Amino acid sequence: MPIINRIADFHADLTEWRRELHKHPELSFQENWTSDFVAKKLEEFGIEVHRGLAKTGIVGKLEGQSKGSGKAIGLRADMDALPILEANDFDHKSLNDGKMHACGHDGHTTMLLGAARYLAETRNFDGTVYFIFQPAEEGGGGGDVMVKEGLFDKFDCETVWGMHNWPGMPVGSFAVKPGPMMAGTATFDATIHGVGGHAAMPYNTVDPIVVASEVMGALQTIASRNAHPLESVVVSVTQFHAGDAYNVIPPHAVLRGTVRTYTTEMMDLAENRMKQIIEGIPAAHGGRGELDFRRGYPATINSEKETQIAAQVAAELVGETNIDHDPTPSMGGEDFSYMLNQRPGSYVWIGNGEAKPEEMLHNPSYDFNDEVLPLGSSYWSRLVETQLPR
Repeated sequence: MPIINRIADFHADLTEWRRELHKHPELSFQENWTSDFVAKKLEEFGIEVHRGLAKTGIVGKLEGQSKGSGKAIGLRADMDALPILEANDFDHKSLNDGKMHACGHDGHTTMLLGAARYLAETRNFDGTVYFIFQPAEEGGGGGDVMVKEGLFDKFDCETVWGMHNWPGMPVGSFAVKPGPMMAGTATFDATIHGVGGHAAMPYNTVDPIVVASEVMGALQTIASRNAHPLESVVVSVTQFHAGDAYNVIPPHAVLRGTVRTYTTEMMDLAENRMKQIIEGIPAAHGGRGELDFRRGYPATINSEKETQIAAQVAAELVGETNIDHDPTPSMGGEDFSYMLNQRPGSYVWIGNGEAKPEEMLHNPSYDFNDEVLPLGSSYWSRLVETQLPR
């Protein structure tokens, strides 16, 4: 694997950093230990450190041997962990019970630190690179907060770039395509109001459990009967709450879940049809339905030009045959989307190696593959040298 020799030389350091980060996972906007760790490393490399965006976010600023190009790019890594009790039993297991780096953000942070170290040593580029270490990707919308607090006003990135490890893809491979890579997200609460009563006398009630069950089935027709077959939409009910006793029909039931799409138009369609279903079916039974629909992260949409550049840089590292130019987009959400909504850029997947089901993302037995670290750092570094050539 043709990684940069200098980065290969400090592979052991990268592994040590990654495992130290894995041992100290922190949740959204609470990444204080992690933020201090990152800031200390950047300062050791001689990189200008800016703190305070989105509470725990960090931006490192590094200028090349010449600023003559006037160009600047941003490289982003996420830092937060998940509220998961780790099931692994290795030496670098989480020291914070109930918190775990189950999505590889410890590896993402380390790969960007590795690039920062190499680029600070060589400065083989003209212009400015911003190393963006973002908090609160896991549902906290840290990317949105950084943008709203002036990320691109304070740091004049012309383009912005992201990367995520992908279990199941071989080590030494990348996947990237223009257009959607990750889905837009929404969450919902649907409350079905009926008329409670004695379970032995259902004819005196409007049973919200029966009505909510009918609603739950009807929601699946949005994908099967309302969306065009070539469009993508997922409506998943993940919670059903109703009742507390064996002999009582409750007065209401609650359905909760998530919606995923790749376009605003499909999200609009899903919301409108859900409202019709959740209000209409209960009304037909003599009850009442309410929908609380909350949009989350927008879809992660890669720019055409920048995606071609990302694929070219990755191919120079691992060979064209190891680049998937047409991966199936994921229905997972990603708040790097907020940055891509402000600047052109590209978000790539880097192979984390073959994985069993229990070794996939967001699983208590997941662990980032340290073999990938120098490749990810090399990708970031070559991207900078390609985009900011001397």
